Amino acid sequence: MSAQREERRQHHVVVLGAGYAGLAAAVQLSARTRKRADVAVTVVNGQERFTERMRLHAAASGQRLAELSVPELLDGTGARFVRGWVTAVDADARTVRVDDERVLRYDTLVYALGGVADTAAVPGAREHGHTLDGAQDAEVLAERLARLGGAGTVVVGGSGLTGVEAAAEIAERHPGLDVVLLGRTEPGATMNPRARAHVRAALDRLGVRVRAGVEVAKVLPGSVELVGGESVPADAVLWTSGTRVSPLAAAAGLTVDERGRVVVDAALRSVSHPEVYAVGDAAAITQGYGVMHGTCQGGMPTGVHAALTILRVLAGRRPRPFRFGYYHTPVSLGRGDAVVQFTRPDDSPRRVCLTGRAAVWYKETVTAAPWPTYGRMRKLPASGAFWPRGGRFTRVRKAR
Repeated sequence: MSAQREERRQHHVVVLGAGYAGLAAAVQLSARTRKRADVAVTVVNGQERFTERMRLHAAASGQRLAELSVPELLDGTGARFVRGWVTAVDADARTVRVDDERVLRYDTLVYALGGVADTAAVPGAREHGHTLDGAQDAEVLAERLARLGGAGTVVVGGSGLTGVEAAAEIAERHPGLDVVLLGRTEPGATMNPRARAHVRAALDRLGVRVRAGVEVAKVLPGSVELVGGESVPADAVLWTSGTRVSPLAAAAGLTVDERGRVVVDAALRSVSHPEVYAVGDAAAITQGYGVMHGTCQGGMPTGVHAALTILRVLAGRRPRPFRFGYYHTPVSLGRGDAVVQFTRPDDSPRRVCLTGRAAVWYKETVTAAPWPTYGRMRKLPASGAFWPRGGRFTRVRKAR
């Protein structure tokens, strides 16, 4: 039989994106089909280096990250790695265009093009602000901070957890800089009172000036303008307020929500194109408590579940619904402090939290876990199929 005829007989699964969720799907699929000739797995990503998003705030302060290679991880699994940027998806023709030059055909698509900072929401944020969308972005900011020479003002726009971690890290690493954290809400607003107080105390100790209850109207060269007209001087601006997803899914004709995320069914299949699975930040996944928000703790299980569902469908079996319950919110506050808020499955805070050195150890354990987890899944795929399902919190009640 010719190689061309053999290729036509194969079921081609293409995974777009090798972040936490996409790589989990790719490793699961390739590990479970390694000895099968009827399934071919291709992974498309813009770079070979795996981005440890949970460490980008540390990289922004000038700390070096490990060089983790996606092709090396996939080596020996049978998966093919294609380096390039996805520029178009044709959901009707079932093709993906890479770098506007190469076209890949798929039978099943795993859409894992995750979110980036929403610099389009506020005028000037894209032109004058830095982001933490990748290692290179973090390194550019680190170089900018180094050039300030220990004097100047750094404004962090957004008081969510990314903004809190970045502000603390920068203030600790560059004690001469004036770090200002701007946001609509108090830092740690979703935590219990004890955890929230610890976050605020840590920021105060590090010299971070917190301005809660404010909204940025415009980012200018050298300053940030607030709604109401007040101007805050800024030698550098880090934008962490809000996220957006790639417009490729909407352009492809997939059903998306108001934020551009692919709307999926209980098995993580697109409701308009069931041969497309969406995972991680790219998907609008409904659980009993509402639509999931993007985190590594939830992203990796979506990738694993999509892989298992694809294999079930190929075997002629019914897919199972995806269920996930949150269990913690770890937040670093520099290298020597942290807080871990334990949560109910719906992400509401429990009374229990960790602070100080115990929280630092816990946070680092969580942050370091994904890469060795992928390595274990290569050898023992079933090891990645365990996560908290959330009990009654995640059951979606059907309308009568």
